[in-house]
Amino acid sequence: MGLAPKPEGCSFMPINRRAAMMGLGVIATAPSALAQPSIVPAWPARPLRLVVTFAPGGSTDIIARLVATGLQERLGQPVIVENRAGAGGTIATTHVARSEPDGYTMVLASSTVMAIGPALYRSIQYDPIRDFSHVVLLSTNHLVFVTNNRVPAQNLDDLVRLARTTNGGLNMASSGSGSLNHMLIVLFGNVSGVTLNHIAYRGAGPAMAAVQGGEVHGMSDSLPSAAAHIRQGSVRPIAIAGETRSRSFPDIPTFREQGFDLVSYGWFGLSMPSATPTPILDRLHREVSEVLKTPHVVERMAEFDAIPGNLSREAFSAMVRADFERWGPLVRASGAVAE
Repeated sequence: MGLAPKPEGCSFMPINRRAAMMGLGVIATAPSALAQPSIVPAWPARPLRLVVTFAPGGSTDIIARLVATGLQERLGQPVIVENRAGAGGTIATTHVARSEPDGYTMVLASSTVMAIGPALYRSIQYDPIRDFSHVVLLSTNHLVFVTNNRVPAQNLDDLVRLARTTNGGLNMASSGSGSLNHMLIVLFGNVSGVTLNHIAYRGAGPAMAAVQGGEVHGMSDSLPSAAAHIRQGSVRPIAIAGETRSRSFPDIPTFREQGFDLVSYGWFGLSMPSATPTPILDRLHREVSEVLKTPHVVERMAEFDAIPGNLSREAFSAMVRADFERWGPLVRASGAVAE
């Protein structure tokens, strides 16, 4: 707001001092009003959608539904879990990247879709750094090799010998092409020098069923996903890919203990389209962080060896970037391709 421009040949009418001061007051306050931040409408005013990148039954789905239940209690709005499997989780991730940045759509992010997928899929349609705001780390977890109980292997050395004496090598399943578990199979095949045929399934649940049914020799899985099956004795754990053994499963030796220098952890988090308003991102981070501290969630995660996240939003974003920079070169060097 300001004084109208003076037309040529005209003169302003005299104005009194009080009116002038009022005018100056309006002028003086205008910049302040313009500098106010845009107001974000009350959030959330309707249900939220959490898109899961794999089929029901795996650790992605378990973590998503556990957090969704706690989050909807705190927000007073339903949090709808939607499973969109396919292409190593990149279909679901692309969908969320293209969604309206209004704070109502989020993806269950992981190293699979934010670090490996961009290097594995040449026609990827999202950038994990540019197209997303990474909101909160939900959990980290170990990866584990398991086999069908009828497979004559008790450890990694047995598995290597079996692969060398089996015509065509061993068939090893994972939750999908391009998953972190897929990459662990590729890396183990490289360091051991044996043939491991990767068989991609649409989620950890179908892959585990294939192991139990004898369709494949074994699989690479996240420990949260495989935990119940290991406890039930329906599959045999061979090795865990952590620096140390799992506190929940101390009898499973690491890859390193068995002579193979492979260390890798999985993680899950929540991410939203990059233009989502900061106040919403901050609120969501706070609410989910409180959910992760609740005794029920801590106890439930401990049951399947998931470690609740405790990073700031900035630290989580930095972790995603570091993972992206770490896995890209390794994926390309491995020669792995999307199936």
